[in-house]
Amino acid sequence: MPFAPTLSLTEILQSIAQTFLAVWWVVIPLALFFIFRDLWLFYIRTKYVKAISWTLLELKIPKNVLTTPKAMEQIFAAAHGTYSFGIKFLEKWWDGKVEDWMSFELVGYAGGVYFYVRLPSKYRNLLEAAVYAQYPDAEIHEPQNDYMDLLPASLPNQVYDLFGFDLILAREDAYPIRTYPYFEAIVEEQRLDPIAAVTEVMSKLKEGEVILIQILIRPAGDAWKKKAEELVAKLIGKKSPKQLGLLGWIASFLRNLTFAPFTYPLWPDEEVKKEGPPNMLSFLTESQKDVVKSIEEKIAKIGFETNVRFIYVDRRDSFTRANVSAVNGAFRQFNTQNLNGFRPDMATFPRIASPFALFKARRERGRKTMLFFNYRTLTMNQKVSVLNIEELATIYHPPIVTVGAPMLRRLESRKGEPPPALPTE
Repeated sequence: MPFAPTLSLTEILQSIAQTFLAVWWVVIPLALFFIFRDLWLFYIRTKYVKAISWTLLELKIPKNVLTTPKAMEQIFAAAHGTYSFGIKFLEKWWDGKVEDWMSFELVGYAGGVYFYVRLPSKYRNLLEAAVYAQYPDAEIHEPQNDYMDLLPASLPNQVYDLFGFDLILAREDAYPIRTYPYFEAIVEEQRLDPIAAVTEVMSKLKEGEVILIQILIRPAGDAWKKKAEELVAKLIGKKSPKQLGLLGWIASFLRNLTFAPFTYPLWPDEEVKKEGPPNMLSFLTESQKDVVKSIEEKIAKIGFETNVRFIYVDRRDSFTRANVSAVNGAFRQFNTQNLNGFRPDMATFPRIASPFALFKARRERGRKTMLFFNYRTLTMNQKVSVLNIEELATIYHPPIVTVGAPMLRRLESRKGEPPPALPTE
C-alpha cells in the first residue's frame, strides 16, 4: 500500500510565506488600524480628562435638622442632569469626550468627620442649588486647602501604610441592596441611620489615622434597565415568541398555506399564547414575588454607574486592621440574602491569598499604590456597579440628628434671618 506523501518543514514554511505574501497588504493595515485607533482614543480621552477643572466643596448640615435620606436622593436625581444622552461620534473620536462624573467623599481623621463633593467646576451651581433646595440651612464652601494635600503624594511609604479596596455588587446590577426605608420607623426614637456605623468609627480615630470613602458616580443610560427587565421576565417565566429567521417565517407561511382550507393560520406569537398562561407569576412563592417587586422598584428610579472605594491609612508602627473590619462590617448592613449586597473587588484587594504567588510582597505593595493613586486621580475602574438614587442616598447622606458621633462636622445652629420690622436707623 503506497504511503501518502508528507510535506517537509521547508515546504510548510514556504506555503505559509506564500500565503502571507498574498494577503499581507490586507492583514497588516487592518491590524495597524485597530491598534492606532485604540491608541488615538486613549490619547484624546486622557487629554480631555486632564483638561477638566475640578472643584472641592464641603457640606455642613445643621445638627438639629431631621431631614431623612430622601432629601439626598433628590440631590442625586439633580446630579443626573449632567447626562449627555449619548456621546456623539465626533465628540468621542475627535474631542475624546467622556461622560462626566462626580465624587462624593466621606473623610474621617482625628480632627473630625467631613462630607465632601468633588465635581467638574461647571456643575458647581447645579449641585449647590440642589443642596439648598433640600437643606435650606446648609453651608457649602470651598475649603482653602484640599485635604488630599495633607497626605503624602504616594502611599504606602516608609512611615505610613494603608489598606482598602473597591466595593462592587455581589450579584447583577438589577438586584437592589437594603436601602434607608428599611432602617426608618414611624417613631423617631426607633429610627436607625444606616450611615451611623461608618461615622461612629470615623469619630473615634486617633492621631495619624485616616479613613477615606470615595463614591464615584457617572449617569447611566437605559441599558442596565433593559437587562433588568430581561431578568424579571426570566424570573417570572414569561413566555416570548420564538425568534425565527427568514427561513422560519417562510416555513410558517408555507405550513399555514397548506392547511388553510382546514384550519385557521397560526403564527409563532399565537403559538405561545396557545401553549398556556403568559408567565408563571401566580405560581411563585411570596419571597420570589418580593424579589421581582424589589427589582422593578429599583429600575423605576434613576441609576448611576458607581465605583465605591475605601482606604484606611495609619502609621506603620501602630497600623491595625480593626478599623478596616469595622468599615467593611458597616457596609454589610446593606446586604441581604435574597437580593444584593457589597463585596470587595478582589482585583483591588491588597492581600494576595495564594501562598505560591510569585513576587507576592511586591504585587501587594503595587496594589496599595494603585488604590491610592486611583483615589487621588478620581479613576473609575472598568468594573462598576449600577446603583439607583435611593441606594446612593442610603450610603451617602448627612446623618440625622439622632446620630451621636461626637466629631461629626455640623453647623451648630440653623441660619437665622433678621425680623422684618428691624429698625435701620
